[in-house]
Amino acid sequence: MTTLPSARILAIESSCDETACAVIENGRALLASVVASQMEIHARYGGVYPEVASRQHVLSIVPVVEQALAQSHLTLKDIDAVAVTRGPGLAGSLVVGMNMAKGLALGLGRPLVGVNHLEGHIYSSWVYDAGEVVPPEPQFPLMALLVSGGHTELNLMTDHLEYQRLGSTLDDAAGEAFDKVARLLGLAYPGGPSIQKAAEEGDPTRFSFPRAWLEGTDNFSFSGLKTAVLYEVRELEKKRFTLPVHDLAASFQAAVVDVLFTKTMEAAREHQAKEILVAGGVSANRALRKAFQSQTEFRVHIPPLALCTDNAAMIAAAGYFRFALGHISPLDIDVQPTWPLS
Repeated sequence: MTTLPSARILAIESSCDETACAVIENGRALLASVVASQMEIHARYGGVYPEVASRQHVLSIVPVVEQALAQSHLTLKDIDAVAVTRGPGLAGSLVVGMNMAKGLALGLGRPLVGVNHLEGHIYSSWVYDAGEVVPPEPQFPLMALLVSGGHTELNLMTDHLEYQRLGSTLDDAAGEAFDKVARLLGLAYPGGPSIQKAAEEGDPTRFSFPRAWLEGTDNFSFSGLKTAVLYEVRELEKKRFTLPVHDLAASFQAAVVDVLFTKTMEAAREHQAKEILVAGGVSANRALRKAFQSQTEFRVHIPPLALCTDNAAMIAAAGYFRFALGHISPLDIDVQPTWPLS
């Protein structure tokens, strides 16, 4: 096995509505992580307002970097490389982080490493707080379930930075479905936490919502499930029944978790994966975490809640492995909002 060099990476993440900076050592030990959230600002719109997000990034980016350095007890001269999210995400938001990272790399004479946001989510499972007991490192081949507001897909990792995409959503991502169903049920944005909270008091068996198994593929589909909830809500309102929000939320959540868990387990068996990794914003869902953590067939890596949603620690971790393996970016790179990982 190749011995990778020691390095400290400062990373910036600004793909959506969080302005974040982190410092990580050797791809795993987290020295500092600062996130400036805009959630309260965008809640009034029921979703992220891109222009507002980018303007807020401009206001927050310098203070966030300064706070991360102070938290790590390091100076910019102690940094070996600068990593930054280059996509996918909101173009206006990405540009703010990208320009800050380019300026730092140029001014310091340090390498710049562009990181795919989704790759960052995968590498969140390598991260632990410096000074704590070192958790087991994920082992390859690894079945990675990426599940977020914009993406739901299965990737087989055979080594660092080596991915084979097995399947993805054909329509709505799981997180997108959570947001849309929450809106149908009159729950607050963001939909994931709201549905989870409502589901805790509900009966997950009251409504038999459909599961799109898409037999013979590793793809996902949640559009039909979302539509089924819509029709059920309309039928209940037509009969002037009080909407059983808790039961609807619990039944919907159970359907999503069932499909995500079952299809990931089947893919892991088929491709003889050693372990499973679950990452992305929806990996914070308690029901999904419980499903994976309750089985004993595979060791499962799920990042702590603070690293499930967007953060710079995950970008720093992925950035370290790219830096250590020689994947350095030119200073004239631009944002790249498209898939695949490369």
